[in-house]
Amino acid sequence: MARRMGDRFRYLLLMVVLTLWPAFAHSAEKKTEAELRNFVVQDCGSCHGLTFKGGLGPPLRPSDIEQLPVAAIEAIIREGVPGTAMPPWKALLTDDDMAWISRQLKSGALLEKTR
Repeated sequence: MARRMGDRFRYLLLMVVLTLWPAFAHSAEKKTEAELRNFVVQDCGSCHGLTFKGGLGPPLRPSDIEQLPVAAIEAIIREGVPGTAMPPWKALLTDDDMAWISRQLKSGALLEKTR
């Protein structure tokens, strides 16, 4: 039963992302740090947890991603993870945005702002 609920939630989340995606598909312009911080907390936090301790997606605290180079984190953000709920964000974020987010996640700087 719990697995069915989880599957339904994932399906619903995927449908929401796919439904809203066209509205954002052409808005990949560089964002301010405040906009990016809000994006990470709201959009990433909806799956990875508002304090990045995990949820539908894996945890994103520095200790959880220490083995990943910044470039690998950028690639995951850019291309998504096939077969999971992690979508590619390349249509919404610039390369600079993805690099900034990756560095902030690695350093834990975004965690400081969510406490």
